[in-house]
Amino acid sequence: MSLANDGFETPSLSLPPIDSGTSILLTGDDTEALQSVFSHLMAADDDERSIVLSTNDGGRAIQRNLNDVRTGAGSRASVLTCEGPAVGDDIQSVDDISDLTRLGMDFSTLVASAQQHSDRFRSGILLCSSIASEVDDTRSLYRFLNSNFLTELRRGEGIGVCALDTSADIGADMNSTIKGLQTSFSAHVEVEKTGPSQATLTVEGLDLNEETVDVSL
Repeated sequence: MSLANDGFETPSLSLPPIDSGTSILLTGDDTEALQSVFSHLMAADDDERSIVLSTNDGGRAIQRNLNDVRTGAGSRASVLTCEGPAVGDDIQSVDDISDLTRLGMDFSTLVASAQQHSDRFRSGILLCSSIASEVDDTRSLYRFLNSNFLTELRRGEGIGVCALDTSADIGADMNSTIKGLQTSFSAHVEVEKTGPSQATLTVEGLDLNEETVDVSL
């Protein structure tokens, strides 16, 4: 269990504790590896909550993935999903992924609700590239992230992870989009799949002695 002023632990990724307020842009061209690293970063400890905006998977699937990383993490997760129906209080559904105003309001509501259970939270978007492909202008995506997703980190004790599948067709230049997003995020983790259940993380902006880390997924 983490203590109140400790960083957020990700022991399975061999990363140092992540300071509250840290925002991580997570990129990679292998969706499965990207999803796995995302789950490792997002799995909440006993005194934390996870809030996930899921564009491609249903809420139960997200909760199972978190449970696979840390026992009980799925039960500490609230999911706003674009796939499948709402289920109970912890899984809400999205009608229109391109309506970023509504999306931001719903996500902020889930974050606020999670903080009624615990001050500490991990918020994440899987996959941000799916949102980018649905909007007419990537600038609206930047505004959504800065006015909603990243703002929540400044209001409480939490970290944020935004996963971007670099193999996706988002209707804009991917490298330029990543460079634009990097200006808003405090850290960048690039995921490269190196073998079955193996990946190399290239890390910028975290308190890490080595630039790359080999991990098992």
